Amino acid sequence: MNRFTLQLEEIKAAYAAEPNPSLEVRLERIGRIEKMLMANEEKICKALMADFGVRHPLETQVAELRMVYQACMHTRKHLKEWMKPSAVDTPWFMGGSQAWVERQSIGVVGIMSPWNYPIQLALIPAIAALAAGNRVWLKPSERSLRTSGFLASLIQEYFHPTEFCVTTGGPELAETFAALPFDHLFFTGSTEIGKKVMRAAADHLTPVTLELGGKSPAIIDASANLKEAAESIVYGKLLNGGQTCIAPDYVLITPERRHEFIQELQAAALSQFSNLTELTGPIDEFQVNRWQALLADATGRGATAIPLLNRDPHREFEPHILLDVPEDALVLHEEIFGPLLPIITIADTAEAIHFINRQPNPLALYWFGKDKQKLRLVLDQTRSGGVCINETVLQATVEDLPFGGVGASGLGAYHGKAGFDALSHQKAILQVRGLFGLNILRGTSLARPPYGKGILRLLRWIR
Repeated sequence: MNRFTLQLEEIKAAYAAEPNPSLEVRLERIGRIEKMLMANEEKICKALMADFGVRHPLETQVAELRMVYQACMHTRKHLKEWMKPSAVDTPWFMGGSQAWVERQSIGVVGIMSPWNYPIQLALIPAIAALAAGNRVWLKPSERSLRTSGFLASLIQEYFHPTEFCVTTGGPELAETFAALPFDHLFFTGSTEIGKKVMRAAADHLTPVTLELGGKSPAIIDASANLKEAAESIVYGKLLNGGQTCIAPDYVLITPERRHEFIQELQAAALSQFSNLTELTGPIDEFQVNRWQALLADATGRGATAIPLLNRDPHREFEPHILLDVPEDALVLHEEIFGPLLPIITIADTAEAIHFINRQPNPLALYWFGKDKQKLRLVLDQTRSGGVCINETVLQATVEDLPFGGVGASGLGAYHGKAGFDALSHQKAILQVRGLFGLNILRGTSLARPPYGKGILRLLRWIR
């Protein structure tokens, strides 16, 4: 802890020497992230393939590198505007006073990133922090060991450690890291670990952004095109081998459409993932064992498991649909984070809403159909971090949409301006002036004691 405290003090001292970096400095730092990735794309893809066993380079390009490039481009385009003070209206009785808000950097931002998208989920929060004028200290996940190590070496090559610092290590180091007195702590990971991070940060009253997970439902309305819905859900579910925080976790559908929908799911899965090298593998043995335990628990309690793909001896775990899952099965209570898809039958939209609202608030909700009235009911009567209609996962790719959860699925949001604002202090400023530059209606002059008729007249005026 002493070593880390000294290191943090060094970074804070560097920040204090430059607490308000110019637009040019901020853009140059973000540009270095871009150059760093562009010069090492092939090596990054290989590191991720080594960590996951199977991970197609094009999936890394789409789901990791392209997301970071997009964040860089969007920030570069809009940062000048984000940094401008924004005027605020003042009440008439303040005369000619003016008010505005300035976005100010906050200091050193600690980032704890996960293993499932170890490039994207480390660098996009860092881009937001650098855009806001802060310094960054990153702790990547030890489970994506090779990628985290390679990313750390790249950052050390392209950045001074007081600009953008990286520390790698296991759970004990992560506990120490979370307990440091950062000016803001940004964590992406499971809800349970998020609770521990928030407790550790509380000792220093460190503000936190928690990007967690949750069981994201997919509702298949009676008006939905089953083939299109199945294709979207298979992609969202099996992207990165199911190891995606916004993957559809379970499906809600009426009984009479279930059989046809299962057939469409299997057809879509065979079409999209017939190539062994295009279905990402589990990150480690622990993940495989967890999936097997969830599957065994569900089938042991009476659920039926149906393979999504043709069985292959080279795959460590076969994706499955789960039918008739009893309510006490673990797969209905824990975030799956893998290639298991429970299908739950419901009578109608009202029952679907009731089912969702009995669970903790999800990070994402997916709705498929054409009935605008039913959609409006779902939007109005459920709470989730975000919603995507007639598709999956794409909401995370829109930079102007805040990305974050609600309740158990997270605290705070980022992406685009939402990330810039989250990692900035919004300083409120009031410049007091009288009416027409005179002392008429100037500040508190009419409200000061001794109290008399003047204050009574003022209170009547401002009702």
